Amino acid sequence: MAIDKEVLTTGEVAKICNVAPRTVSKWFDSGSLKGYRIPGSRDRRIPTSELIRFMKAHNIPLEGIASGRTRVLIVDGDKEVAATLEKILSEQTSYEVRAASTGFAAGVEAERFKPHVLLMDLELGNGDSKALTEVVKKNENLQITKLIAMSSKLTDGQAFSLKGQGFDGFLRKPFQVRQVVEAIENVTNLVA
Repeated sequence: MAIDKEVLTTGEVAKICNVAPRTVSKWFDSGSLKGYRIPGSRDRRIPTSELIRFMKAHNIPLEGIASGRTRVLIVDGDKEVAATLEKILSEQTSYEVRAASTGFAAGVEAERFKPHVLLMDLELGNGDSKALTEVVKKNENLQITKLIAMSSKLTDGQAFSLKGQGFDGFLRKPFQVRQVVEAIENVTNLVA
């Protein structure tokens, strides 16, 4: 989503501002973010010029306006897998992609990059995947980040139980790029 559009949905504004769509709706409903409703619908639309005014007035970083693309952070202990996936997603999609190979590096990168999606290998070692999941879920700045687990070792039952552990999706290794893109799209599919 590049900001060459004159009008944005609440979902698009949420991605740009790194907040949940319901937060944008609250801003709109309180009158602090100006826009309009689609006639005969509850859907809201925000002119880009109003969004920029609002972001400046509330000291929200404008870097989201510049890219407006879905940000994906890949975390895999196998540096080659992480680098390959980063390269392929960067070349074949419009995502902004970064990679890390340890839980610590991923935590630092997540805080700086504020990804919309974090693709995490569950076999990181040292309990890093569990710790990283907790960091993301507890960090106020990462509340919009969706977690997708990646593993080659989980049974179907274990994969199904990941939802209860804070994950929004699951990919079984090995996977094809199309499956990764579908998983990302499924968890970032925002309702206007």
